[in-house]
Amino acid sequence: MRHALGTSLTSFSDKPSGVEGYPLRRWSMQLSMLNESGDEIPASVYSKATYHLHESFGKRATQTITSPPFKIQEEGWGEFDMQIVLTAIEKGGEQTLSHDLNFNANRYETKHVVTFKNPKPALLEKLKESGPVPGDENGKKRTGDESARKKKRVDKGVDMDQLAENLQRLQEDDLLQVVQMVHDHKSPESYTKNDVDAGEFHVDLYTLPESLIKMLWEFSSERVPAHK
Repeated sequence: MRHALGTSLTSFSDKPSGVEGYPLRRWSMQLSMLNESGDEIPASVYSKATYHLHESFGKRATQTITSPPFKIQEEGWGEFDMQIVLTAIEKGGEQTLSHDLNFNANRYETKHVVTFKNPKPALLEKLKESGPVPGDENGKKRTGDESARKKKRVDKGVDMDQLAENLQRLQEDDLLQVVQMVHDHKSPESYTKNDVDAGEFHVDLYTLPESLIKMLWEFSSERVPAHK
């Protein structure tokens, strides 16, 4: 799932900043999800967002917002890095995003990709509002006859049997990246299925686009040592 953190600089404040040469600025920030078309939609998969600002904000350095678009509005003179901790609904865990607050443009966005591990049904339904969820059953599964006709092949430098073995040997964090890659680059004909109860992700490699196969091959080859 992709998120957009949008920051807007609205105006200069009439108040003095207390630091010569650095005027006080008003700024705001809010969070959205992005759908398949890249359009912003409410981040309704979260119950709250906790912003951790610079310590100079004192009592306002930690702020928790409990409804989309999770907007905060502040004044300040300095640029800094912050973290935003997002708490998912249905005890879906927390996601931490980093954001660079700067005054180089009146409005800018940073995009982030987050992954949920085995979301519960209610959270899964909310995730689907942004588009197909990685692992949702998608595409047409090949029949037994088609599978029987399949044979080992090395296609444009990709050994499909070796690719399947590489994917099985990946660590959990790498597998989550693979799921996201498949979700972002699969075609309507690609067959994928997510077994939430079993915590398993199924994909028919032979139904994936050639460009995605090459991406998976390069990714897995970098992370799995070659057999000697």
